[in-house]
Amino acid sequence: MTIMTDFQQKISALLPNIELRLEEPMAKHTSFHIGGPVEVMAFPQNKEALREILKVSALLDCKPAILGAGTNILAPDEGIRGLIVCLKNCEDSLVQLDATHIQVSAGVSMARCAAFAANLGLSGLEFAHGIPGSVGGGVYMNAGAYGGEICQVCTQVEIMDLDGSSRTISGEEMAFSYRHSRLEDEGGIVVSATFSLVPKAADEIRSTMQELMCRRRNSQPLDMPSAGSTFKRPVGGYAAELIDRTGLKGYRVGGAAVSEKHAGFVVNLGGATSRDVQKLMEEVSCKVLAHTGIQLEPEVRIW
Repeated sequence: MTIMTDFQQKISALLPNIELRLEEPMAKHTSFHIGGPVEVMAFPQNKEALREILKVSALLDCKPAILGAGTNILAPDEGIRGLIVCLKNCEDSLVQLDATHIQVSAGVSMARCAAFAANLGLSGLEFAHGIPGSVGGGVYMNAGAYGGEICQVCTQVEIMDLDGSSRTISGEEMAFSYRHSRLEDEGGIVVSATFSLVPKAADEIRSTMQELMCRRRNSQPLDMPSAGSTFKRPVGGYAAELIDRTGLKGYRVGGAAVSEKHAGFVVNLGGATSRDVQKLMEEVSCKVLAHTGIQLEPEVRIW
């Protein structure tokens, strides 16, 4: 029989009605398919359960990490001690508030959110249809693609702080910038977001979504494990273009490689470790800097 750690025993006793998984592999919850075991992973089904988890975490003096769909995360090979709260099944809610606004729970996928808006004949989230993450993660980092960003349509965000208290702030107060929001600096968990959209014929919206998805399939290695764009767009160019110009397509470290299809993606060829990916990112960044004079910054969140 596996011996539970002291933390596992305590949190299991204090949260008997919450789904908890002990020593759960992060590789099962990240699009990279990389990451060792988590001491405790909790799966709240609603806001009340999330609040209960946060209060118990405070009682145990444990600051939890928050996980959505895991599509922009590189998790450590050795695993993570402590608690991770996974929100991908929390409050599966999409609601039309009025003629132009929808409210969507954090755990809902960006693709499903965009499809929901399209079915209502509301335009503005077409860019999000191919983004693989969750609404919570998208709001947290101001996700974007093909000229669209969350900040363009997000008007209100419901937040839960780590003490379990809730608050609602405006899109302006989120201080969105490129792949960033104030929550990354101050903390806080996205519970739901309200989007302001524009009425448009549903078939036109779906046509745009299909066109963008076709462009994505043709240009990106969607058939291989990755975390999407590896580096942020630098001033003076595009990361993929700079990496390609430096001759690094296909460049490999262990089981990780720069995609042959899209140089902005690092892919897991099979059996890649977090160390492989990090070393590859470091070497690519150094070589691009030496070749172009431009410093690349990671877009992937390295845990």
